Amino acid sequence: MNLLPVKEKSKIYPLAAIRDGIIFPKTENILVFGRKKSLLALDEALRKDKKVVLVLQKNASLDNPQSNDLHPIGVLAEIVKYHQGEKGEINALVRGLARVKILNFTKTDPFFEVRTEQFPLKIEDNEEIRAMVRYIIDQIKKAINLGKAVDFVLLANILNVSEIDDLEKFANQVVNIFEIKVEERQKLLEKNDIKSLLNHEIELINKEIKILEIERHISSKTQRKFEEGIKESILREKMRTIEEELGEGREAKEINEYREKIKKAKMPKKVEEKAFEELKRLAQMSQFNPEASYIRTYLDWLVSLPWSVASTNDVDLKEAQKVLEEDHYGLKKVKERILEYLAVMKLAKRQKKYEDEKEKLKLKQHQPTILCFVGPPGVGKTSLGKSIARALGRKFVKVSLGGIRDEAEIRGHRRTYVGAMPGRIIQGIKQAATKNPVFMLDEIDKVGRDYRGDPSAALLEALDPEQNHSFSDHYLEVDFDLSDVFFITTANILDTIPNALLDRLEIIHFPGYTEDEKYNIAKNHLIKKQLFAHHLEDRKILFIEESIRTIIRRYTREAGVRELERQLATILRKIAREIIEKKIEEKKIIITPNKLHHYLGPYKYPTQMIEEKNTIGIANGLAWTQAGGDILFIEVATMPGKGMLTLTGHLGDVMKESCQAALSYIRARYGIFGLEKNFFNKLDIHVHVPEGAVPKDGPSAGIAIATAMISALTKIPVKKTVGMTGEITLRGRVLEIGGVKEKVIAAHRAGIKKIILPKENKKDLEDIPQYVLKDLNFVFVSHMDEVLKIALAFPGKKPTFDFSAVKPFATLALKKVN
Repeated sequence: MNLLPVKEKSKIYPLAAIRDGIIFPKTENILVFGRKKSLLALDEALRKDKKVVLVLQKNASLDNPQSNDLHPIGVLAEIVKYHQGEKGEINALVRGLARVKILNFTKTDPFFEVRTEQFPLKIEDNEEIRAMVRYIIDQIKKAINLGKAVDFVLLANILNVSEIDDLEKFANQVVNIFEIKVEERQKLLEKNDIKSLLNHEIELINKEIKILEIERHISSKTQRKFEEGIKESILREKMRTIEEELGEGREAKEINEYREKIKKAKMPKKVEEKAFEELKRLAQMSQFNPEASYIRTYLDWLVSLPWSVASTNDVDLKEAQKVLEEDHYGLKKVKERILEYLAVMKLAKRQKKYEDEKEKLKLKQHQPTILCFVGPPGVGKTSLGKSIARALGRKFVKVSLGGIRDEAEIRGHRRTYVGAMPGRIIQGIKQAATKNPVFMLDEIDKVGRDYRGDPSAALLEALDPEQNHSFSDHYLEVDFDLSDVFFITTANILDTIPNALLDRLEIIHFPGYTEDEKYNIAKNHLIKKQLFAHHLEDRKILFIEESIRTIIRRYTREAGVRELERQLATILRKIAREIIEKKIEEKKIIITPNKLHHYLGPYKYPTQMIEEKNTIGIANGLAWTQAGGDILFIEVATMPGKGMLTLTGHLGDVMKESCQAALSYIRARYGIFGLEKNFFNKLDIHVHVPEGAVPKDGPSAGIAIATAMISALTKIPVKKTVGMTGEITLRGRVLEIGGVKEKVIAAHRAGIKKIILPKENKKDLEDIPQYVLKDLNFVFVSHMDEVLKIALAFPGKKPTFDFSAVKPFATLALKKVN
């Protein structure tokens, strides 16, 4: 071995900085050199005597360390072997020769070159040092027994006690056993005597043994717990097998809990038998069986349903009436029907007091009626359901059916499906936690159907009073009694509800609100609600009557009050912003009509919608829409042509047929109207209904279409203040129509003074407010001839048409055949 001569005081060597690969004297290691300075230093060493000083840099992240970035103590090493890699790096096997101390840097570029002197380790060989060596050897053996991995060759060199005559070599070899940071290795390298070096190594080996003991303890504890779990599982399986063989059942805590829950639920006998049957299956199953979780979920549903829990059902009609009046303005007939229902319910409760079974059979049991609230959006259908629940003292549950297309949403999924659940009805009953809630099925007219089934068909059993005492949900597989549930359904229209389902419902129509009703609703309900919603309840914000009515007339056009509420909310939002930005301290703020433009912008709707003067070819029809009543302007124009009838305005098939029927009526009576016999062959007639993007259909515009056609052909204007509605036949008869209240209110709002209605609709005026009736003149007709006398603005005082000279169309046709 080539060692540095002892007498040599200092010598110059090339220096290579290393990041973490410290070697010690009399030990070997493979290092990789890739930085430019290090490679040049190695080239210089190989060119001379293969000796290079290896020094650890203080910061390993530096790629180009300077002289002050290196530790002052390093190792003089000899390059034993080396190999150059593909990318220019050098893999070198280096052997440590001696500790050296850097005296000064003789060169820093292009590589480091330093003057060094030896930094020898002071060696003492006495009993204490030998004892420390033996102690380290024993501790290494102990560490190996605890699981420490040590290189076999290195271990052989250390444990060969008889050959430990070189204490420095022993101490340096031991350093390679430790899993320590590079800074800690540098500290060991800088030790200047054997005793302090061995003491430091003893501390390190003791620390590693402590860590190994903790690791073994944790591992042993984990292994023990795992073995105990396996042991317990095996013993339980054996015990279950033994119990099955002996015919003895050992009920677990979970099974006992379910048993108690089933008893407390007070289920019907058949349902309880089903629950215990499933519980028995669960008790016989292994806890690792995946089906066990499905049975637990099923049992959880069974025990959580309110089989015997009911709300108090003591109906107080006066209190119920008070609640309905507090929550809703108007809707007189609807409230009367609700109170009638509650009265029947109270009588049904008294009937249950009869104890004689024969007497019970004589009295027909009360079957609860399923109510269906039908009306345009925003008229209070859903909120009335909540009021009914409050009046009855029952829980309220609402399920929205809009867009449901899967039958399983109503009746549940079979338990064989993954993620199966009961249907919406059973879920609603669980949510209510009573078996007699007020259950609202919202938007029943918007239920869809597709390949997954027809959800409306699944509602038939639930909404049939004769059947719903044994409603079957696919998930539960047992009957649930829905006869005590107060079902209410809501819809905007009836056309999309299947007849079979409609037959089970008692229809209650919600008409659109009049202006007076909207005013009172806004004054008594909406303004208060919005003041709280906008945190303005502590300020006195007053809407004068004219302001509210102006909002209703000029900023909304609807049957309900949702848009009205939105407009009120808009005003209050702007007031809230002004209070914050302008720091308004005034408590009282009055909303006058003059301020509405500031808050809501320009008017959205005109007050007078009818024509400014009597016009030829334009008649005022009355229409019913989902949003309430509206005015339908019928425009007719004639032009030279070949007898074509053009219909525009997005008209439906029924309305198109009304146009053809009106034209046939006119052609059959051409002489009365002063028209040529073949007038139609020389003219084209165009019928148009404005707002062409809005679909329009129905027969009720028949007399308005006929009036506009006759006006266009005879050039006699139609009175601008007359509105009309009624279906027309080929003989000119005027037939009954629907939606009278909504149409009359719309006509009143538009400024129409006289309304022509079919005679059969005279009975419908009872539903119209008195103040509306006072402002309007109603004329009831049965024939088109009567309509023309009233609707057309004849030049003189009397009609120019001689209707008395005309024989009925049928008589003329009969004479022609004969």
